[in-house]
Amino acid sequence: MSSVISDEYLALQVEMHKNPNYGVASLGYAPIVADYFETNKLESVADYGAGKCNLRKGLIAAGVKNFDYFPYDPAFPDYGSFRSADLVCCIDVLEHIEDPCLDNVLTELANKMPRYGFLTVHTGPAQKVLADGRNAHLIQQPFEWWVRRMTPYFEFHHMQASEDSKGFWLLVTSKEASVESSPPLLSRCHYSSSLHNKKFSWFKRK
Repeated sequence: MSSVISDEYLALQVEMHKNPNYGVASLGYAPIVADYFETNKLESVADYGAGKCNLRKGLIAAGVKNFDYFPYDPAFPDYGSFRSADLVCCIDVLEHIEDPCLDNVLTELANKMPRYGFLTVHTGPAQKVLADGRNAHLIQQPFEWWVRRMTPYFEFHHMQASEDSKGFWLLVTSKEASVESSPPLLSRCHYSSSLHNKKFSWFKRK
């Protein structure tokens, strides 16, 4: 058994990925990732929970060129092990993680994040269900719960509600990394929706 996914749940995920409409959230977030990637002049991106590599497709469609792409997904063993990169992305994956494995996943993300991270979470139920009858979002918790779980691992530089207000996205750095200063932010505002009906929050390293 892996420390980030049980054997039983891995089998369910392999089955879910046979659905071509499963794991497409990266396409919607790709313009934000592309903006951040190019604003910071980054060269590589790691995609944790890559699925069918839709993030790569979205980045290419957004005009990003000449970048190294490192997908990782236990359901796709041919991708190999999780690798570090200038930008580590984990897009609508964390809510699918088994709760006993969540801290191991967050640790793995932080340890492979020498520079910057882009994380997204959906906080409500999914439209899809697993073969065993459970909702595909195993963790359905509010924003505040996620911040408490993530705080031991990451510095938060920007957080904002997702466009549909059913989740949020974060720009982070690992507390294990020696990043000298806060990362430059996005070149433009992508979403007007605010986090929990408040102005979105900015967090600067002290």
